[in-house]
Amino acid sequence: MTDTRPPYAGTRYPRLAEIPAFTEHIATGWSTAPVPATPVPGAPEAAAAHRDRLSERLPGQAIVVASGTARVRNDDNDYPFRADSDFTWLTGCQVEGAVLVMTPRPGGHDARLFMPPPFRPGDTGFFANAAHGELWVGASPGLPEWSDALQLPVAPAADLTAPPGALTTGSAGDDLTARHGLEPSPLLERHLAALRMIKDPWEIEQLRDAVDATVAGFAAVAAEIPRAVSHGLGERWLQGTFDRHARTFGNGTGYTTIVGSGPHAPTLHWVRCDGPVLPDEVLLLDMGVEARSLYTADVTRTLPASGTFSGPQRDVHDLVERAHRAGLAQIRPGVQYLDFHYAAMEVIATGLHDWGLLPVSVDEALSPHGQHHRRYLACGIGHHLGLDVHDCSAAEYEDYMGADLQPGVVMTVEPGLYFHANDLTVPPELRGIGVRLEDDVLVTPTGADVLSAALPIDAAGIETWTKAQQS
Repeated sequence: MTDTRPPYAGTRYPRLAEIPAFTEHIATGWSTAPVPATPVPGAPEAAAAHRDRLSERLPGQAIVVASGTARVRNDDNDYPFRADSDFTWLTGCQVEGAVLVMTPRPGGHDARLFMPPPFRPGDTGFFANAAHGELWVGASPGLPEWSDALQLPVAPAADLTAPPGALTTGSAGDDLTARHGLEPSPLLERHLAALRMIKDPWEIEQLRDAVDATVAGFAAVAAEIPRAVSHGLGERWLQGTFDRHARTFGNGTGYTTIVGSGPHAPTLHWVRCDGPVLPDEVLLLDMGVEARSLYTADVTRTLPASGTFSGPQRDVHDLVERAHRAGLAQIRPGVQYLDFHYAAMEVIATGLHDWGLLPVSVDEALSPHGQHHRRYLACGIGHHLGLDVHDCSAAEYEDYMGADLQPGVVMTVEPGLYFHANDLTVPPELRGIGVRLEDDVLVTPTGADVLSAALPIDAAGIETWTKAQQS
């Protein structure tokens, strides 16, 4: 039987490639000009130094690191692509489907980048490939442009040959995985996590920029609180305000923005942001701009929506502030990483005991077999920060929790208290109050630098700051 269906019938995309007249017509008549590759300034040089550090750590070991591919959101619609953090750290590049190969040689490694070339006019993929066809995604840099910009040899992805015995990390996509067996190596992930803990000057500059943009984003959100209340726009409006700011002044958000009003504030990851902004309740904002280099901030403040804390709200905030300051005081070189955690937890447990909320003594609560105070603070109160909001999480315990702080570490300190509205162990006036303070902190040779210090942490300062933004 002759197939009389049109070329697109029953297919996901039109089968235009099967129509000679169309393919001949669309292949010609286009002006072309090279499109420069534009990595973030300083990223290629920083990445070269990062590769040298990894080479010194793993001499003689072949290494393969992939950038990953976009994840499917639904049907044929993908989430926006975000390059793998290890790949970005080693290349300064954010191209989808790219793979870095580091081949050992005497005294180091030779690095080569493989990436899919864009489909230009004359290529079938120009109109048929929605991921790399320029008719779909716009004019793109070619491999020579990327090679010049990154100061790396760049070859087509189809030419990739994985060295035998290579350690690999990152998502190489189903096709590359099937052809080359590029399964992730936990060993390589741990080595990279340990290296990424110590930020170099360029990385610290990126984090400062991300934090500064985040502080400005907090001001933009605070200014919109009255409108969110009076017009019934709610938490969604404030979340959208920050997300627009992050996309304008950075790559986007470093994680899903948390906006929790009233009874939502105690929910640790309230990312639904679908409730009202209650005028007499506290508003917990956990937000971070991801810079275009992909380094992210992670800052939290708890604001009174009205501009003034109630008595119970201020009491909770004051206790969290004392814990926060105790944690910050432990951030300096030579101090064990977890010391800030223990210092803040002791303040929290003591305060809760003084309020009569602990069924045991402070010592019993703080013991490994107690932890009663953690009912109201079940999460951790800090982490490394960098390309990932919870940076270097693949590191060995002794490199992360068990290590002494060193200059160049960037971390968060974020104690809180979370009294859920349905928690009958707390008095009614405390139910539905959630408070968290979170700052981003750089360990310096002589102490610490709070990168987010432009935002106040004391209740009176926060009230004054909030009113100033709203006026």
